[in-house]
Amino acid sequence: MTNQLHDSKAMSEGALNPGAVVAIVGSGMMGVGIAQLAAVAGHRVVLHDIRSEALTKAIETLKKGVQRLVEKGHISAEAGGQAADRITTAQSLASLNDAGMVIEAVAEDLEVKRALFSELEAVVSRDCILASNTSSLSITAIAANLKYPERVVGMHFFNPVQAMQLVEVVRGLATSDICAQTAYATAARWGKAPVYTKSTPGFIVNRVARPYYAEGLRLLNERAGTPASIDAVMREAGGFRMGPFELMDLIGHDINFAVTKSMFHSYFCDPRFTPSVIQQELVDARYLGRKSGRGFYRYGEDSLPSEVIAEHVATCPKRISFIGDDPFVSAARQRSQKSIATQSCETGEAVIKAGSAILALTDGRTASRRAADMGFANTVLVDLALDFLTSKTVAVARATACSDEAFRDAVGWLQAIGYTVIRLRDLPALAVMRTVAMLVNEAADVVNQGVCNIADLDAAMEKGVNYPRGPLAWADAVGLDKIRIVLKNISEFYGEDRYRISPLLNELASNGQTFSEWKGM
Repeated sequence: MTNQLHDSKAMSEGALNPGAVVAIVGSGMMGVGIAQLAAVAGHRVVLHDIRSEALTKAIETLKKGVQRLVEKGHISAEAGGQAADRITTAQSLASLNDAGMVIEAVAEDLEVKRALFSELEAVVSRDCILASNTSSLSITAIAANLKYPERVVGMHFFNPVQAMQLVEVVRGLATSDICAQTAYATAARWGKAPVYTKSTPGFIVNRVARPYYAEGLRLLNERAGTPASIDAVMREAGGFRMGPFELMDLIGHDINFAVTKSMFHSYFCDPRFTPSVIQQELVDARYLGRKSGRGFYRYGEDSLPSEVIAEHVATCPKRISFIGDDPFVSAARQRSQKSIATQSCETGEAVIKAGSAILALTDGRTASRRAADMGFANTVLVDLALDFLTSKTVAVARATACSDEAFRDAVGWLQAIGYTVIRLRDLPALAVMRTVAMLVNEAADVVNQGVCNIADLDAAMEKGVNYPRGPLAWADAVGLDKIRIVLKNISEFYGEDRYRISPLLNELASNGQTFSEWKGM
């Protein structure tokens, strides 16, 4: 590949020359967003669509988008006007012949993308980079039939393009180093946070995020709680911006279900990616979420807010004992210093005695199993929280043999130290711990298989889907051996390969290492 597209400064950085033409094929939401981004960065932009009415609408949207940047003070009025003037439209692919980079944002269909790139290859110059905005299709497969497959790269932007920082730069088997580096540096120059990933199904984000939806759906299928209650736990205790059910409603169940099915088949029916019958039913009914007015929730003027089922106010027991130490016990001790007068501390397994109940942080066993193992019927388990010290909500599960009086003692004490208490059915690892453990497990496999490195993985999940913490950083905070024990206990409960432990997670936990300490091979 020649270097005609690069000036000396851009070459040192590896980015596309700002004077180079960037062509965008597809004038939908993603295409318009990418076009605006490139134009504001200084490129001449050609937006292609075969439909004239679509291009007219796209230009209107682009001008409004640029004007919003001006109004918010992100760019000057002069720069906004120049950016808008740099955008032209074309209905013929032949008009893209002088492009230095073409980014396609067409239908998520392998054959459609293959055919498009074959046509483009006959039009553009030899050194033009062909980039696909695919969210999960193989870059290797897209490029396979081309004369110059080494110039094909994935540039997966996230919606909305202007707001989301992440760009996954995807390397197929044939993608050249200079092509990938140019895509990466160009995304960075455009103000994005690029990460490298190999072309494997789902890349980083769509693969690692699957457990967030899958475990939520499984919890619902096993009647752990209502969608609103589980969502509240994941938001208010887990720190996620949205719970799994409201997020699937926002994405659209047709899209989310299609990605899950694609992942399932792409990984040869690996049970980790098994689609949910619940979501299949929603798709069949056309209850697609916000865009159809109904999904797990109802939307529209007449809809009512879904009620989170929290425990009624209970009386706080008079005597509290803290035994041992872990993140829950430590935070609870600090929170209770001012609100609970009578308390004592003892050594031993990390639990809290509240009246006639024992509370403990979940380790993946059910409360009933934990009660049997401890020989104490009145056992109540507490779910993981991102920060027990500041969290306003915790989820709990009670052992089958736990008395109503003991459960009220546990609830009353948790409420007294400032928690809203949401009870879930007694299932392994409750909601946050279970989901985080599975996110960590998938993330560990992604790194172990060389799809990306640890830093890029955590950055991708924070910037691509707004997770409160990267999964591998979260694993280090909780403790890798703790995560491994949780997964082992879930696996023993279900007896399914779905919960098998990642070899890398197992290795590091066995060696007492953290992900931040691991140097790779």
